[in-house]
Amino acid sequence: MNDHPKDRPLKAVDLSGLDIEQGVVRLIEHVAQLRVSDLFICADENEARISVRHLGVVRSMLSVTREEGARYVNHIKAVAGMPVDQRFRPLDGRWVCTVGDGHRVDLRINTIPTLWGEDMSIRVLEYDLGLLELQNLGFQKRNLNDLMSLLKRPSGLMLVTGPAGAGKTTTLYACLHYLNDGTRKINTIEDPVELALPGIHQSEVRPKIHLDFPELLRSVLRQAPDVIMVGEIRDPVTAETAVLAANSGHLVFATLHAPMAAGAINSMMALGANPHFLSTCLLGALSQRLVRRLCDHCKVAFDMSGSPHTFEDVREWLEPGQGEEIYSAPGCEQCHHEGFVGRTGVAEVLRVNRVIRQMIFEKRPTREIRQRAVEDGMLDLRRAALLKVAQGVTSTEEVVRTIPTEHLLPDD
Repeated sequence: MNDHPKDRPLKAVDLSGLDIEQGVVRLIEHVAQLRVSDLFICADENEARISVRHLGVVRSMLSVTREEGARYVNHIKAVAGMPVDQRFRPLDGRWVCTVGDGHRVDLRINTIPTLWGEDMSIRVLEYDLGLLELQNLGFQKRNLNDLMSLLKRPSGLMLVTGPAGAGKTTTLYACLHYLNDGTRKINTIEDPVELALPGIHQSEVRPKIHLDFPELLRSVLRQAPDVIMVGEIRDPVTAETAVLAANSGHLVFATLHAPMAAGAINSMMALGANPHFLSTCLLGALSQRLVRRLCDHCKVAFDMSGSPHTFEDVREWLEPGQGEEIYSAPGCEQCHHEGFVGRTGVAEVLRVNRVIRQMIFEKRPTREIRQRAVEDGMLDLRRAALLKVAQGVTSTEEVVRTIPTEHLLPDD
């Protein structure tokens, strides 16, 4: 049995003997090598704690004095063009840092005042377009084929749902990267722009000057785009405008907060989307989560011959020899004693057909729409996760940790 991730040591970084500038560069280089998604510098009563989010789990890295922590924060604010003397209001900044042999790391920085000083949160993004290939998202072949078939449609609305940190933006970028063949004009509206994509026209909302999603979306429509990506639908005006844009011949992609793919339909209606227009333009909805991949160097197999029905629901999608064992990984030097290396996507893709289109128009409950999609062949989130376990990609504990239990239970 693996220890809890927080109990296992993360590869340490030694900042002793370095000045603040050298220490910051060394820290950024270290977290880039670990491929963390976030870096945190947080003030406490007696010290400042430096921690990271690694493979979706927050892990402590080291502690420094409060004074040292403040100097690290101030230096990063300075190089990111943020006002160093403003410590009592939230601030945002960006810094593209070059480390190692010219490797560029894009840092999105936010500070917020707290009881003991400024806390800094840094989103760590890497310039690696190879990560944006659709086949690298980790989706099962059935889901990937469903997604790619939707991308071939000339117009309509595609929704991507999931909690924060589930990889929604990466999926949207991968879709745009796939479509960006030079034959379409592609515009995005983001908050913020997380990765600069060559050949794509990217715009960023700016709340400080009251430039929000609805206003930018209306302006983008006057730019004669073929494809529009909306970073997030969060208000009735954006929802209505996105639906109207999709109905008027544009291919529109957007993220939305909803627990499951079918739930995206009710979320749009809750934001005031007209059922008639939504039913005519919606192509599909994708819901996803990220699970950690077991380390191939130390994973151990456990025989499942005593429970032959465990993977019965996904037997048709398994290759010969799969589903006979489950795996766990105790951790080793190769995976920094994590037991996991990297993450992979688990998704469900709901394709809107004639029957589901009518159900949307009739405002049928989410449960009924979901059941109909499964009857029509949708590989739902529960079975997609079970497939990852059966294929030895991840563990049952990781699936339970990442996906809410109610979504793992079979439908009645």
